Amino acid sequence: MLSPDDARLVGFLHGGFPLSDRPFADVAAQLGCGEDVVIERLQHLLAHGDLTRFGPLFQIERAGGRFVLAAMAVPEERFDAVAAQLDAMPEVAHNYRRESAHPDRPGATPLNMWFVLAVESAEQIEPVVTRIEAETGLPVYAFPKEREFFVELKLPLLAGEAHGHR
Repeated sequence: MLSPDDARLVGFLHGGFPLSDRPFADVAAQLGCGEDVVIERLQHLLAHGDLTRFGPLFQIERAGGRFVLAAMAVPEERFDAVAAQLDAMPEVAHNYRRESAHPDRPGATPLNMWFVLAVESAEQIEPVVTRIEAETGLPVYAFPKEREFFVELKLPLLAGEAHGHR
């Protein structure tokens, strides 16, 4: 559980981070603490799993790259092994278990392993999908983004406080 100070730090950083030579010092000054305290608290939150990630979100397409959501129907007895195979591939940003029906055949094995491919150019998607299929022996269903939506959901972490700084 987050302490009130950690919740205030996370809430403050969500949706805004200073672009300066010393951004952690800028955050610390606004929160009334030291730069080392901000860095230490973030490292602690990451190390203990309270935060799973701290970093920017990029629109990779603006730089020529691509993110593609993909899925596979992995037999349960192979699930952990296939997950390890995907984890070892630099193009796989993350993978996770999620149950859903196969898109083409009712009653077929459900798509249960979902992952995101992240590549430097659109032309790299097909070769990566082909390599995953060859290495796992399983078909990959790729779901490229057709349209982008921007949803900025900011929930307050402390009662009675606005979320983020502005």
